[in-house]
Amino acid sequence: MPATFVIAGGGLAAAKAAEALRAEGFDGAIVLAGREPHLPYERPPLSKGYLQGGDERQKIFVHDADWYRDHAVDLRTGVSVTGIDPAAHQVTLSGGERLRYDKLLLATGATPRRLTVPGHDRGNVLYLRTVDDCDRLRATLSAAGRIAVVGAGWIGLETAAAARAAGVEVTVIEQERQPLLGALGPEIGAVFTALHREHGVDLRLGARLAEITETGVRLADGTHLEADAVVAGIGAVPDTELAAAAGLTIDNGIKTTADLRTSDPDIFAAGDVANAYHPRLGRHVRVEHWANALNQPAVAARAMLGREAVYDEPPYFYTDQYDLGMEYLGHVPPGVPHDVVIRGDVATREFLAFWLRDDDTVLAAMNVNIWDQGDQLKALVLAGSPVDRSALADPAVPLDRLHRPRAR
Repeated sequence: MPATFVIAGGGLAAAKAAEALRAEGFDGAIVLAGREPHLPYERPPLSKGYLQGGDERQKIFVHDADWYRDHAVDLRTGVSVTGIDPAAHQVTLSGGERLRYDKLLLATGATPRRLTVPGHDRGNVLYLRTVDDCDRLRATLSAAGRIAVVGAGWIGLETAAAARAAGVEVTVIEQERQPLLGALGPEIGAVFTALHREHGVDLRLGARLAEITETGVRLADGTHLEADAVVAGIGAVPDTELAAAAGLTIDNGIKTTADLRTSDPDIFAAGDVANAYHPRLGRHVRVEHWANALNQPAVAARAMLGREAVYDEPPYFYTDQYDLGMEYLGHVPPGVPHDVVIRGDVATREFLAFWLRDDDTVLAAMNVNIWDQGDQLKALVLAGSPVDRSALADPAVPLDRLHRPRAR
């Protein structure tokens, strides 16, 4: 009997896994089951180009329908994997069918955190995770005069930028003192504070949502803000319910080895749901960003085929807000002391930023509206060797002169 590989999930990671398996020469059966009724699609446009109306809907899909037919991928949209029997090597689908697998990939992604304050279940409370969510938000932005966004993370700020582009008045409610404080720290958070205020966003920092009312929101200090709709962008949680019920090891996602293998040798995980061991960083890392969903499936596919494979790419994410484009590469572990070194002009928002550990090694780097330094930034992050801070901050010193590979 030819082997059967099942992929649970209908997003970018799932589609890329099917693509990688065929590219690696796998000629067995591939069944891809995703709960949404759509072809697998990418999520970044949902808070960027597609939300703002610049990208056509067709551009969000990873492949067209013909690709799955031409590559003999049994794509089942609107169908979920509802149970896993690891001992029998079987999955149960939402229609009741039981399907045998030789290898199984879990690409179940993440789900938005939900508001719990009084009024959280009102009809004008919106989330942004799926393309249907995005279509609803687009319709809201075309009709609303004012919205409230809860959370100043990536989704919240990109939604705010899209709303301002649509001419909608926006209030952002954030309990921290700066946007993106956990992701980027106070120095860079201040850049996004200034950016959004310059574009007319009413940023309420250090504020807590207490209630969603018929006409808006009420804050913990009693302030009432008018809003036609409320968009919640308070983070996401990995969708581990299926994996946990199957007895897989769960720890901030599905815990995997560097080749994306779970605690069951025939089950793998990739994308937002995977908390994968990262050999360069020496720790497990789970990142809810596009690059993992794009790149991890190729590693998982090779491992599923019994080949050596390691995912060791540095974490990467990007954003586009108004006239600011940014890319971030690397990882600053929570609790690790570090400093931020700036190279360039923060006032004009054309600069590079580097996160340095106390031994002067570069943990992470970011380019803001500077697009010709990506390879050098990656080299500095991967080098793992000390740099001269003053030279790093000096635009006159070429970055490639700072790159010194780690001694062996």
